[in-house]
Amino acid sequence: MKYLGLAYFTPEKFAAMAPDDVKALVSQCPALDEKMRATGKVLVSASLGDLDGWRTLRSRKGKTHISDGPYTESKEVVGGLFIIEADSHDEALRIASMHPAAKLGEEGGWAVELIPMDFYLDR
Repeated sequence: MKYLGLAYFTPEKFAAMAPDDVKALVSQCPALDEKMRATGKVLVSASLGDLDGWRTLRSRKGKTHISDGPYTESKEVVGGLFIIEADSHDEALRIASMHPAAKLGEEGGWAVELIPMDFYLDR
């Protein structure tokens, strides 16, 4: 089964951190990402771009309307994603727990949400 992992952060909390603290925190991410990928179960891992570039597309009265993102009214926003192919829910949880957002960044409001996927299309 495949699982979507969404890595969240709170922009206001992250912005309130001292630049050196952000640099120290982010410098720990590559090693954790590599540990997660080394399981051989991670199909996709991505960090999302700056919030200023986000757009939301919604259908309204038969037309597509585009607005600024992020797409939800929330204090937390998705900052990254990954897809795991695991043999069990427990295995997926074990692998997702290796993600930087699950291990670090409490001061930036980091968190991971793990969601079972009903289908997955690729090229």
